[in-house]
Amino acid sequence: MTSLHLVLVAGGLLLGIGLVMVLSASMVESYVDSGSAYGVFKKQLMWVVIGLPVFWLGLRLPPRMYHAVAYPALLGSLLALAVVLVPGLGVMVHGSRRWIDLGPLQLQPSEPAKLALVLWGAAVLLRKEKLLRHWKHLLMPLAPVACVMAGLVVLEPDLGTTLCFVLILFGLLWTVGAPFRLFGTMLAGAVGAVVLLIMAEPYRLARLTSFLDPFADSGNSGYQAVQGLYGLATGGWFGVGLGQSRQKWGLLPNAHTDYIFAILGEELGLVGCLVVLTLFATLAYAGMRIARRSADPFCRLVAGACTVWLSGQAVINMGYVTGLLPVTGIPLPLISFGGTSLVVTLLVLGMLASFARHEPAAVAHLAARGPSRLARWLRLPTPKPYAARRPRGAPQRPATTRPAAPGSATRPAAGSAARSAGQSPGRSAAARSQPTPRRRAQPPGTVPVRAPRPARATPAPRLRATGTDGRPRTGERA
Repeated sequence: MTSLHLVLVAGGLLLGIGLVMVLSASMVESYVDSGSAYGVFKKQLMWVVIGLPVFWLGLRLPPRMYHAVAYPALLGSLLALAVVLVPGLGVMVHGSRRWIDLGPLQLQPSEPAKLALVLWGAAVLLRKEKLLRHWKHLLMPLAPVACVMAGLVVLEPDLGTTLCFVLILFGLLWTVGAPFRLFGTMLAGAVGAVVLLIMAEPYRLARLTSFLDPFADSGNSGYQAVQGLYGLATGGWFGVGLGQSRQKWGLLPNAHTDYIFAILGEELGLVGCLVVLTLFATLAYAGMRIARRSADPFCRLVAGACTVWLSGQAVINMGYVTGLLPVTGIPLPLISFGGTSLVVTLLVLGMLASFARHEPAAVAHLAARGPSRLARWLRLPTPKPYAARRPRGAPQRPATTRPAAPGSATRPAAGSAARSAGQSPGRSAAARSQPTPRRRAQPPGTVPVRAPRPARATPAPRLRATGTDGRPRTGERA
């Protein structure tokens, strides 16, 4: 149950820190926009209220249910990614068409599409388990489908989410045990594609050049990166105090979304940043622990890919905030403001917690001690041990029996008649009544004579290759 506790504790603490930091980082902007300092915080709190039942549902579902919804989830995600590009259906915000308007709520299809790719990719790799020694079966059809989904996201445009799809693809292949040569080839292709995408749009090229030297153009392309570094530098060891940030007063753009880690470092200092890093490292360790200890190969693939996805997304966000990576606009999981991203992340945490409850050691522990009071209150079903799935269409193998020899009567199993008569299996009653012959004792000093060993058969000499007449073939030595 250690994996389950690690997921619950690390995820719960990150969610609580995220709520506090969204409130602190958005107070000024929210007051300017709506006249209330709690406008953005109320929206985030509403998404948390929606996400907690989703987390509970993910915790209740067994692994076979995730396997069953893999293909429908992929088809629905592809449809949603195509619908969001249609004018009138997709909402344009800051030059990107990423959201679908559902009345009081706005859904970002690219977020559930990440989870759909994980589930479908794991199902495909598990189905082709015996063919994964070849690159063709490792990449087909996983890589083309991932490229199609990433291409639809690029059209929004959203380069940061496209990198998340690349992370998921690498996570699936790494968990299944793909060779390093394949990763090198794919990495070279991914870098080439990213370079082409950066050169296609001027703002992407400006982000790359500003990353190399943000202070060279601190008033234009490097403004956000410079202000984020100023916020981190101001925090020092212990920060200026919760709610006391200066950068959130209109100096740092996207203070409560992409650059919330800079506000966290300014208000809580290096200590607060290290706490968040430790919690993400704990979550990554718990995910890899679940992937290593699960008996179900589908759980191993999904847990490994989700861990690479969430950990890589956190590393990229904190990397560009600290100036180590180019600015991509990826939110920090569980910390940044965002509705759909938060709900999907909570669903992933619930799924990982469900997989942790289905570890062999956890199943044995719960079967021995029974469900806890919290599990009964949450109505969590008792996990069942993993049973290997039989492929669809495979005939069930009948019980094989050895045919009896012709002319012989069928005899009962050894020991059955003896047990029915109250006797122990083994020799019959007549055999037990006869005395057992004893070996004759030899006089002292006598050397025992051993029976001679049979002579080993001399192997036949190897014959030369001959024709039909018995003579050596033409061109060979006699």
